[in-house]
Amino acid sequence: ISPGDKVILSSTPIPGNEKTVSRVINELLLKGAQVIFRDTHVSGHACQEEVKLLINLIKPKYYIPVHGEYRHLIKSAELATQLGIKRNNIFIVRAGDVLELDKTQGGKVIDKVPAEAVLVDGLGVGDVGNIVLRDRQHLSQNGLIIVVITLQRQSAQVLAGPDIISRGFVYVRASETLIDDAKKVVNEALNNCLENNITDWSRMKHNVKEALSEFLWKQTKRNPMILPIIMEV
Repeated sequence: ISPGDKVILSSTPIPGNEKTVSRVINELLLKGAQVIFRDTHVSGHACQEEVKLLINLIKPKYYIPVHGEYRHLIKSAELATQLGIKRNNIFIVRAGDVLELDKTQGGKVIDKVPAEAVLVDGLGVGDVGNIVLRDRQHLSQNGLIIVVITLQRQSAQVLAGPDIISRGFVYVRASETLIDDAKKVVNEALNNCLENNITDWSRMKHNVKEALSEFLWKQTKRNPMILPIIMEV
């Protein structure tokens, strides 16, 4: 794109993509192009009169509105009803619905199959689940705190640590007071476990995580992912 070029966007931004489209227009303008993006788009979807003509020509027994948001499907179904198609023969189905049509019993939704987005991550296709995505989102927004503790195997006494490693939460060297106070909170949580004869590591990790999470929220109003690691000697 060079200064003086003319760019015509014969399209309407899809809901949710407005920011991306606006960014493209701004970048084109920054390059000196003349951008025409209003009143240039003619929809590829049929208008009401065209839908009416199609229904009157075909005279379908069943009518299944497709494409668009749910409000569009409802309007399409109402239009078909006005043209004489029985309401029982109009089906507004959702992604994944299995619709069965029968000569004697009519049509009905009999099943539902998975019909969600298939995520591609590296060489894996569809192997990234909701839990992994939730963890990634959590990490991207709030960062990670790793708490490393070394315990004696028999007595569960603390031999070393706790050491706290921060990634994407705070810069440790600039937040020494917060990290030191966090270590005290972890030590208190471990001491409470010992006083209550809690030696199960999963429960100890849970208590450390809960205590540290509450402390960090009070101090920073942020909720990083906390990963306690216990090593035994």
